[in-house]
Amino acid sequence: MSPVGPTVPVVQLWDWLPAAFDPVLIVVAVLLGWKADQFGKVAIAAIAALGLSILVSYGIGLLGLPWIAPVRSDALTLFPVRIAAALIWAGGAYAARRVVRR
Repeated sequence: MSPVGPTVPVVQLWDWLPAAFDPVLIVVAVLLGWKADQFGKVAIAAIAALGLSILVSYGIGLLGLPWIAPVRSDALTLFPVRIAAALIWAGGAYAARRVVRR
């Protein structure tokens, strides 16, 4: 019997994209990023968007309803992708507001 080393899970791109385009994540990050008056608040907006989107996705998953980016024990949560997406959405809204206000 030959020893088998640990296997690395392979996550395809089409598994990552729904986590970045979670509608709740986008709406909350954009709204809070738009309202941020300092760049440091973009991180706070991203954290709030991440937390709320995880809670909503988990709740929808508990109900058994289909969702674009479910959070379940048997599905990928992809926290790094969600964090990066929340920062990008909130940062983009913050930058857009600064451009509009000039």
